[in-house]
Amino acid sequence: MLVILGRKPTRKKMKFLIFTFVGVVHLLSLGSGKAVYKHGITQRTLQEIKEEIASYEDVAKAIINLAVYGKAQNRSYERLAFLVDTVGPRLSGSENLEKAIQIMYQNLKQNGLENVHLEPVKIPHWERGEESAVMLAPRIHKMAILGLGSSIGTPPEGITAEVLVVTSFAELQRRAPEARGKIVVYNQPYVSYAMTVEYRVRGAVEAAKVGALASLIRSVATFSIYSPHTGMQEYQDDVPKIPTACITVEDAEMMSRMASHGNKIVIHLRMGAKTYPDTDSFNTVAEITGSKYPEQVVLVSGHLDSWDVGQGAMDDGGGAFISWEALSLIKDLGLRPKRTLRLVLWTAEEQGGIGASQYYQSHKVNISNYSLVMESDSGTFLPTGLQFTGSDKARAIMKEVMRLLQPLNITQVFSDGEGMDISFWIQAGVPGASLRDDLYKYFAFHHSHGDTMTVMDPKQMNIAAAVWTVVSYVVADMEEMLPRS
Repeated sequence: MLVILGRKPTRKKMKFLIFTFVGVVHLLSLGSGKAVYKHGITQRTLQEIKEEIASYEDVAKAIINLAVYGKAQNRSYERLAFLVDTVGPRLSGSENLEKAIQIMYQNLKQNGLENVHLEPVKIPHWERGEESAVMLAPRIHKMAILGLGSSIGTPPEGITAEVLVVTSFAELQRRAPEARGKIVVYNQPYVSYAMTVEYRVRGAVEAAKVGALASLIRSVATFSIYSPHTGMQEYQDDVPKIPTACITVEDAEMMSRMASHGNKIVIHLRMGAKTYPDTDSFNTVAEITGSKYPEQVVLVSGHLDSWDVGQGAMDDGGGAFISWEALSLIKDLGLRPKRTLRLVLWTAEEQGGIGASQYYQSHKVNISNYSLVMESDSGTFLPTGLQFTGSDKARAIMKEVMRLLQPLNITQVFSDGEGMDISFWIQAGVPGASLRDDLYKYFAFHHSHGDTMTVMDPKQMNIAAAVWTVVSYVVADMEEMLPRS
C-alpha cells in the first residue's frame, strides 16, 4: 500500500506524499552517542561525518557481495515464495494472515534474531463474499469485478439498474439529476496513483450524494489485461452507504463508448460483502540489539497483510522479506551496530495502517530515540535510489550513505520518504526512508489477482535487499543519530 493524503496508496504503493511535520522535536544531550541539536547543527562537522561514513566502504562491499553474489543471493525470494505459496493472500482478519504471522514468528526465532515477539493489536475484519456483475443491455456480458474494502453488500437478490457513465467528479455533479436510482460507473483517466486513487476512495460517497444505488470504479492501474484491482474505500457518516467495486479498465472504457453512442446500459450487481467486529492480531517484531546505544532504534519494516487476491507477493511480501533479509545479512556477517536495528512486520496496513498506528501510540513515548524509520512498500524491483524525508543536514548525511552503493550504481536520494506504516513517525519529525523503483510496473499488478511470485525477480530482490541493508546498518552504527529539523 502506499500513503496518499493519510491513506494508503496511501500508498500499496504516492508515490507522492507530502508530509507536514508536527512541531519541532528537540533532542537533548542524554549521554554519549546521542546527537546534540542547536540550530540544526550536530556536535561534529559534516566533513567529519562524511569521513566516518566513508570508513564503511569495506562493510558495504561485504554486504553487497553476500546479498547479490554470495551465499545469501536469492534467499529473500525463496523465503517469500515458501510463505506465499503455502499461505496465500493475507487479508486483515483472516485465518491466512494469522497463520502467516505465526510462521514468521517461528522463522525469526529460528534465524537467531533477538527479542522476537508479537505485539497485540485490534484490526478490521471484512470479507467480500460472492460477487458478480452482469451487463444485461445492450448485450449480455459477464464482467470481472472486485469489491472494495469495507463496502457493504447488495440485497440478496442484487441490484438491477441502468448505468450512468462519468469521467470525473465534476461531470457527476453536472449530471447529478441523471444519477438518481442508477449505478454510477467512473471511467476516470489514469493520471497518477495519488490523484486517480481518489475515485476509488471517494467514488461511493460522491455517487451516493446524488442518489445512486451503487458505484463501479475503473481500476486504478497503469496497465490492464482485463484485471480488476481492489483496495480501500471510505464511507462518510452523513452519507448513505452504497455497494462499490472496481471493474476492469477495458469494461469501463467499453461502457463509456456505449454511452457516447446513446446505448442504454443495464447491469445486475450482486455483492455478498460483510463487515465483522474487529479481531485480535499482532505486529511481528525482531531485533539485533545495539552494542553501544541499545535504547536507540533504526526501524526497518514492511507489512505482512495483503488483499485477498493473488498472493500478496509484491504488495507487500517483497518489502517485508527484504526487511527481514537486512537483519539476516548483518547477522551472517557477524556485525552488531551501535544502536538497535528493529524489524517490524506490520499488520492491517491495507486498511489504513491500523497495526502501525497502534504501534506508534505504544512507542511514541520513546520517539527521541528513533534515528530513522524505513518502510519498503512500493515493490522490490530494481531500485533507482532511496526516497527520504528529513532535515537538510540529515539529507546530506543520507547522500553520503548512498555513495557506499556505488558498486551497484544506485546512489540517488529522492524526496518524500513514505509508507503508510511509518507516516506517523515522519509527521512527528523522525527521518523516514523508502525504496524508489519502477512504479509503472508496480501499479500494473497492485491489489490484483496478478500480484503473485511470477511478478518477483530474485536478482532484483537481492539488489533491493543490499540497498536496504547498507542504509539501515550504517545509520544504526554511526556515532550520532540523524539530526532532525
